Amino acid sequence: MNTTGVFRRISLAAAFAGLLAGGAWAQSQDPTTQQQDIRQDKKDIRNDKKDLNKDRADRNADQRDINQDKRDIRSDKKDVRQDNRDIRNDKQDIHQDNKDIRTDKKDLNKDRTDRNADQRDINHDKRDLARDDAKYGANSSQAQADRKDLHQDRVDRNKDQRDINHDKQDLSKDRTDRNKDVRDLNADRKDRNQDVKDVHNDKKDLKADRKDRNQDQKDINKDKKDLHKDRADLRKDRKHR
Repeated sequence: MNTTGVFRRISLAAAFAGLLAGGAWAQSQDPTTQQQDIRQDKKDIRNDKKDLNKDRADRNADQRDINQDKRDIRSDKKDVRQDNRDIRNDKQDIHQDNKDIRTDKKDLNKDRTDRNADQRDINHDKRDLARDDAKYGANSSQAQADRKDLHQDRVDRNKDQRDINHDKQDLSKDRTDRNKDVRDLNADRKDRNQDVKDVHNDKKDLKADRKDRNQDQKDINKDKKDLHKDRADLRKDRKHR
């Protein structure tokens, strides 16, 4: 090997080492302004996509809430209509119960009047029997007739007393039914008032959810504009590298 060959190899090795050192030095240096802009643009784009996805998820969740609010309002209105029907039925029942109570009172008063009349007849028959026994004898036809009248009046009086007892039971039952219907009416009114409140609250929730959905849609539109702008900036920065 001559001196020239050795010198050539040494020169090539030195040049190659210089290239490697130059590349390492270049990589160790700070990125240029254009490179920094590109990196920032890519970072902004990633953030824009994240914001866009998040706002879309929020918008979709708000839409589901809106749909649920609409279903709740329809259900609550249905409950209110049913409550009003129940209230009307309860009023009709109470009206009928009061009518039955008035009828029971009339029957009771009539039976008491009949019972009292029968008792007066019994008292009268007892006096007639005592008088006829004393005047005609216990076995006289007059006394026998008085005993027959007394027996019949007692039968009538006992029947009237049974009617009175029955009327009292009917009256007590009708009053119990009336009181139950009144409680049902109060409970149905309470339910109706609560359902009306639920309708109002659901409408408020619907209004709030619609407001949130509209705000999320505005955010989505803004995110799209930001994403479009950042992509345009990226293309511009790449073009001027």
